[in-house]
Amino acid sequence: MKQITSSKIFALTLISLSLNLLSACTTDKSTAVAVPSTNATTIATIEATNPSNFAREQEPLYFSFYDLGLTADDAKIKHLVAQQNGKILPSQLIDTDMDSKPDTLLVTPDFSAAQTQQFTIVSDARIQVPALKKQTQAELSIKEGGKWNGDKYEGGTFKNVQKFTPPPQYTDHSYFIRYEGPGIESDKVAYRVYLDWRNGFDIFGKKIGDMALQNIGQKDYGDYHKDAPWGQDILQVGKTLGTGGYGFWNGKSVELMSKVKTWDATIVENGALYSAFNIKYNEWQVNNHVFDVSSELSMNAGSRLVHTRLKITEHEPQTSAIDPRARVNKDLPNIAIGVVKHPNTKLLLGSENISGSAWTYAASWGKQSLSSADSYLGMAVIFRKGDREKQTEDDGSYVTVMNTNGGDLDYYFLAAWDQEANAIKTEAEFKAYLDREVERLTKESRVKVESSLSANAKAKPITAQSALAWSKGLADSELARKTLSYHANGWDEFRKRPTNFEYDVVGMQIYALQKLNEVSPDERYTKALESVSGSYITPEGKITGFNADLFSIDRTKPGEMIILLEQKTQEAKYRKAVDLLRANLKRHPRTSEGAFWHRIIYPNQLWMDGVYMGMPFLAQYAAAYETGEQQHESFKEAVHEFVIARDHLRNPKTGLYYHAWDESKKADWADKANGRASQYWSRGMGWYAMALVDVLDFLPPKEKELRKTLIDIINELAPDILRYQDQATGTWWQITDRPSAIGNYRESTATAMFSYFLTKAINRGYLPASYRTAAIKTYTGLINEFASIGPDGKISMNGQCLVAGLGVGRDGSYDYYMTEPITSNDAKGNTPFILAGVEMYKLLKK
Repeated sequence: MKQITSSKIFALTLISLSLNLLSACTTDKSTAVAVPSTNATTIATIEATNPSNFAREQEPLYFSFYDLGLTADDAKIKHLVAQQNGKILPSQLIDTDMDSKPDTLLVTPDFSAAQTQQFTIVSDARIQVPALKKQTQAELSIKEGGKWNGDKYEGGTFKNVQKFTPPPQYTDHSYFIRYEGPGIESDKVAYRVYLDWRNGFDIFGKKIGDMALQNIGQKDYGDYHKDAPWGQDILQVGKTLGTGGYGFWNGKSVELMSKVKTWDATIVENGALYSAFNIKYNEWQVNNHVFDVSSELSMNAGSRLVHTRLKITEHEPQTSAIDPRARVNKDLPNIAIGVVKHPNTKLLLGSENISGSAWTYAASWGKQSLSSADSYLGMAVIFRKGDREKQTEDDGSYVTVMNTNGGDLDYYFLAAWDQEANAIKTEAEFKAYLDREVERLTKESRVKVESSLSANAKAKPITAQSALAWSKGLADSELARKTLSYHANGWDEFRKRPTNFEYDVVGMQIYALQKLNEVSPDERYTKALESVSGSYITPEGKITGFNADLFSIDRTKPGEMIILLEQKTQEAKYRKAVDLLRANLKRHPRTSEGAFWHRIIYPNQLWMDGVYMGMPFLAQYAAAYETGEQQHESFKEAVHEFVIARDHLRNPKTGLYYHAWDESKKADWADKANGRASQYWSRGMGWYAMALVDVLDFLPPKEKELRKTLIDIINELAPDILRYQDQATGTWWQITDRPSAIGNYRESTATAMFSYFLTKAINRGYLPASYRTAAIKTYTGLINEFASIGPDGKISMNGQCLVAGLGVGRDGSYDYYMTEPITSNDAKGNTPFILAGVEMYKLLKK
């Protein structure tokens, strides 16, 4: 008998509590090619929006089988198609994890500017899918039938292979691999990578949209150096990065990935819409260490871009308490990428005034094509701004030095030749093209996937038990995924760095587990308090990684969990740690009215986020350890922060709060008249709302005036935010008051925060019972719009703005808030999701 996992038990529990399953099959009467009607199995419904004010042709949308509610061996996968208004959309099953099995459905619809489309993914063997024109190709071709003569191969004919490891005698110009390595192309351009010590990245410029690689180098090994109807080799690479290559920056120059024991090349995909190949560099010797590197290069139809994904691991992993990804960061501090630096070329750099997660570029433009002396060629690498450590150059290349990110790095490279069909011919056109490409990458299509599996689980109204089941389901799923990895020697998955004493993963999410444990006891929840939060406290009571002089109000948040540990264990080290945090608040810089600065690098600034990060700890500490007038002053100080925020951030005309206020009015995002940021960020108000109901937990009845101040704000805020609720779904938009603006989207973390705020306020008697209907609508919207179930029973929370802030390239504009990544299962959203379910359980249980 197979063991049933806790996540599968949850899925069964949720289904039995909240619904009668709908039929797995629905009737789809749309007409496919040559099929008058079908009884297709509906797998998922999709809503996708172009967030740009320009059209996007063949926009690649990726749907993992997991997100579609399908296991890897589900027979329905073979017959997946995307249907829209009776037509079949172009699609391809692809392998993204290189295990030789498809795991994702790629769909490539065309979007007009700001367009929203709906379509359905179905499975039916009877649907006749039209043949697609081949727009991508990956191949690797070697000789057979000849013989080796030293390091040269004589005679023989070429044949394509899927996998190949060059023999020891193979080197450059061995005349054994056609065009010297694997090749990849789209209908725009083709590239090749030298499978030898040079590790060169070269370009085949194309004059045609048809596939060309299969004919290159077949008759004459070097015929691609000459002009042909299809195009030609257009780049002199030499001992450089070529177009988009990689290596290591030693401080003076790039060391290419040359000192390698063997290269393993594999064609991963060779499809009409998507092709990819992988190169494994075994035992790369660099920086006095040895690494194994896996590099996957992929292309999409209609695009010049090559997506390059590097996975770097130690060749001989060490046994250590430190996460192996952190060791990779230490032993291989960078990866250098870039393009060749030819004479008479110009370096072009993308915008610097953007967030760290936004994409930008380093490019060259000039007469650098081998095709003719007057031919222009542009090349670029595209990367996230925050991944770049510096921009430099050596004798041969324009070099972008990248953070290793624990051995998980991805970027793009591209080339644009002035002899292509519909070519880019000027520097201005090239820059405009690059700016659009980085926007496409930064502002990903807004996609909502509703699998039939998830839809079935949400088919009936919310009950007390189903609300609790959703909270337990997400909590248990995250325990299995990553919650426990955020200990002091762990790895931060979203920040791509070693763990630190962070507000969300060490503070918030562990807090949610403790509140969940109060209504549904589970020793795993209580153990996480010590194994994660407690791991940062040394025997001497110091906090690992905590920099007091940073004066980050965010880093105060985990202190709430250390107070719980001290109260639970009575261990002196925990009391010393919380005393340190309290003492640091006493010397924390403040505005003239007493509001805590958000951070030392953000002087004079009060953010809505900071109210939640610091004030619950301040009140909790006072309640636990202070008495008399000292306690009262601390309570008063905490409440005063809410009042200052209301005075400076609330717009009385709308009732909404701006994200932040700069008393000095000097920040680039601050209004020069009043110091306010320009936008109403929904999660900003969510932080504030949660802080209101959480601080009240610690204010005793005797603090009547202080309690009244917060309760009055609650009763003012609740109707104000509900006026801006999306009535169709019960959710809130990323920017609260601009639902129709291009790129705006319904955002889950703010919705979860408002759900928690409303429901807890009703449960505690801060809001009247008349808000019950609004609270239930909000929680129902949270589940219906953002929760999903995987085929393994695990729960996910989707549609989360990963992060948003101000300064350091974040200008506070509407457009800025549209550029931050949208993700799933981040602690900033998981926490209010779990807490909202706990409070809804209490409300409905009554």
